[in-house]
Amino acid sequence: MSGFVQIIEWKTSKIDEVRKLNVEWRDRFPAMGPSRVLLCSDREDAVRFLTIVEFTSYEEAMKNSADPATSEFAERMMALCDGPPVFHNLDVLDEENR
Repeated sequence: MSGFVQIIEWKTSKIDEVRKLNVEWRDRFPAMGPSRVLLCSDREDAVRFLTIVEFTSYEEAMKNSADPATSEFAERMMALCDGPPVFHNLDVLDEENR
């Protein structure tokens, strides 16, 4: 296994505020958290987004999840969302870069 990925599906009508929160969080905690984050928008649903979060391992993801700063971020993020997120927790079996 070469890593761990979490895909988070969520909806918001406040995407600009979410993006501002993400920048603020990275500025406050530059070394914390995942090794890579992708924010994606759904072309067919203007208020549906997916965040793809990559970690080097499941253990690193759980360490990040247990950090109080992560809980604070999640709480602030939920205040901007239109309903609860859906989480998909995935072990990376293979990776191919081109």
